[in-house]
This record gives sequence, structure tokens and C-alpha cells, in this order.
Amino acid sequence: MTTASNTVRTRTVLPVRAARWAMWTFVLVNVVIVETLFLNAGSGKNDVLTVAKFFGVHAALLLLFQLLLVARLPWLDRRIGMDRLTVWHRWLGFTLLWTILTHATLVVLGYATLDDTSMAKTFVALSGVPASLLGMWAAATVLVVAVTSTRSLRRRLRYEVWHGLHLLLYVALGLSFVHQLLETTTFTSSAFATAYWWALWLLAFGALLTGRVVMPLWRNAYHRFTVAAVVPESDTVVSVYVTGRHLDKLPARAGQFCIWRFPGHNHWWSANPFSLSAAPGTQGLRLTAKAVGSTSAGLRNIPTGTRAFVEGPYGAFTSLHRTRPGTLLIAGGVGITPVRAMLEEQPTGDVVVLYRVRSEADAVLLNEVRHLLALHGGRLHLLTGRTRDNATPPFAPDNLHRLVPDITERDVYVCGPPAMTSTVLTTLRDLHVPTQQIHAEKFSLT
Repeated sequence: MTTASNTVRTRTVLPVRAARWAMWTFVLVNVVIVETLFLNAGSGKNDVLTVAKFFGVHAALLLLFQLLLVARLPWLDRRIGMDRLTVWHRWLGFTLLWTILTHATLVVLGYATLDDTSMAKTFVALSGVPASLLGMWAAATVLVVAVTSTRSLRRRLRYEVWHGLHLLLYVALGLSFVHQLLETTTFTSSAFATAYWWALWLLAFGALLTGRVVMPLWRNAYHRFTVAAVVPESDTVVSVYVTGRHLDKLPARAGQFCIWRFPGHNHWWSANPFSLSAAPGTQGLRLTAKAVGSTSAGLRNIPTGTRAFVEGPYGAFTSLHRTRPGTLLIAGGVGITPVRAMLEEQPTGDVVVLYRVRSEADAVLLNEVRHLLALHGGRLHLLTGRTRDNATPPFAPDNLHRLVPDITERDVYVCGPPAMTSTVLTTLRDLHVPTQQIHAEKFSLT
């Protein structure tokens, strides 16, 4: 424990900062290369088509960045977190959409100007050209996925439906790749341009296949995860214990989550991200989930011995990001699961837990939390009641400062429902807690 504390005090470069610098360096280097290639060989048949080509090559670059953001590269995920990478993927996706639509509109306008005809006639004529038709299909597919990903529609769709539609992006990816092979001149203008473009595509495809397919399949074949026990924690919460082979080699940390499937019990697409509710070890893994949907509600009916398919571990909600000796862990509802796991890694003393629930009966794993805090000499504040019934909300700046007077000197970890997490983060900013000391994890990955 002493070594860990010294590491916290002497760390000069935060993991998340190093990861962001690496990402931005990668982005800027590739943007500079693409800009240089375009300036050297990007001219079209007229000025409009030149601008169209500019948007086209940058749309291709954005598409490659999109793939890398969702490739689930372990080094990035453990430092930045899948939740943040997914948010960046979402906003980059909308940027990609507008870039593609601008490119397509300018292509039609450019050829209409070149042939001195209407855009409608030009559009019909271009749809008869295989390369252009592939580009149109790719653009239409991206448009469908983007529309169904808007908040208003996303909330009306079941996750399985939305996810199935989202997979159409891989169809768009294939169409756009062939479209580029048939159309582009910028990336075939020199031997370097061709080698660079193929290397970038191979990197993106390789990262995606490795992170999303090869690694999960290999890891599950190697560890052979199996349900060892199912233990109800309350009427609505259940813990599932999963064992396997060589678990000492599984690179999991307390605070991380996995995406769980139970083939034979649920459909393959019925998968959910659940945090590890105990520190991973050679004895096995444990998830604790609240019944909020058919998949999570059905966990209590899983027979012992059922094979489990586990993707992960994922997430940056770990002690890797600690910057201070003191720690404040704030949990709401079932958000206590990663916090409870992290308590097994906390150094003795100087740890405070704020656990927000409607009533003590709703406090899942409360006895375990109390036991671990007693071992470490930490403190627990159980915050009960309805927020609207309190004259002062429990996470108002004055209340939070009263409960933890030295809050600005601590690392603060927050995990709970989105509304609670948002409120706490606002309060932490009001209390001037340094940004690098704030660590939050959101449940949603979409």
C-alpha cells in the first residue's frame, strides 16, 4: 500500500492526459499528411469538384477515426474510458454525416456546372455510374443510422433494434471503401500516397477486428467463463458469480465493467454492461445488477454451470487515475457496485464513501461496504430519502463540503444514475475541485 501511495504522490503525467496527447498527436499528424497529399494532387475538373474532393478525402479520414474510437483498444480504454470514447464517436459521427452530405452535394453541383445541366439530371446520370452509386448507398446508410441515433428517436427504439441498425455502418464502410478505390486520385497520386492510405486502412480494420472480434473470442476460449452461483441480494437485485481458468491472467481491475452474455439462456444480442462488484481475482468475477429490463431481470434465473461470454474488461473508473492520497467515493443506487470493488484496493484510512439511496432497504451490498470500510478505517455516509423532500439537496455544495471538508484535497469517484452524476459533477465544479481529481463513469454506452 505504501508503494501505491508514493506512486500517487510522485506521478507527473496523468494516464488520461498521456492518452489524450497520444490521440491528438495521431490525429494532427494524419490531418497534416492528408492536407499535404490533397494540396499536391487534389485538383478536380473545376473549382466545385476540387472542394468536393476536399470534403471527400476528409470524410474518409473521419471514417477511419470512427473505427479507431470503437475498436476498444485496451490502452486507450483504460485511460480514457469507453463511455467518453463512445461520446466522441457519436459527435464525430454527426460530423462525418455532414461532411459526406456536403461532399455528395458538391459532386452533383460540380458535374452539373461542368455539363451545364440541372442538378436533378446530373444526380440521375451519376446514379448510373457504379462508383458514384456505391457512394450514394454509403451516404444513404450513414444518414439512416444518424437519424435513428438522434435523441428523440433513440429513446423510442429498443436497444437491440437501434444496435442492429447501427451495424449498418459496417455496410456503409465497405461501400465507401470500394467507392474510394474506384474514384479517388488523391491517394493514388504517388507511391507514398498509396502506401499511406492502405496502411491507415489496415491499421483501422486491424484494430477493429482485434478489439471487437479476435480478442473477445480468444479470451473466452482461454478462460472458459462459467456461472458458479446466482445469489439474490434483494427483490430486484441479484449477484452472479462467474469462474473460469487462468483468471490470474485476466487484465481486470476493480472498478471496471464487462459486457456479459449468457448463450443458451438469453439471445446472443441480449448483452448488458455490468460493473464488477468485487475486485477480480483467481477465485472468479462477480457482477451485481438491478432488474431494469428483461435481460437483467432474467439473471436470477440463470442455471449454475451456464457458459458466460465476457467482453472486456473495460473502463477507466479505476485506481490507475488516482492523483491524491485521500479518496472520496460517491455512489447512487446500483452504482455502488464498482465503488464496492474499489474499496478492496484502497489504502488503509483516508477513504470516504457517500452512498445515496431512497431508503436503507435499497442500499445494495451495504454490509459488505461497511465491512470493507471497517477494515480500512474509512467512513460511510448513507444518504437516504427523496431529493424533493429535502430542504437542501444532499449533493448541494454546502452539504457536500460539510460531509467532506477536505474534498478539494481528494480524488473523487462518482458512479450513479445520470441525473445524480450530473448534479454531483456540477457541485464539484462549484467547490473548485481540480478537474484531474474528478473521475466519473456513466452507465450508458450509446
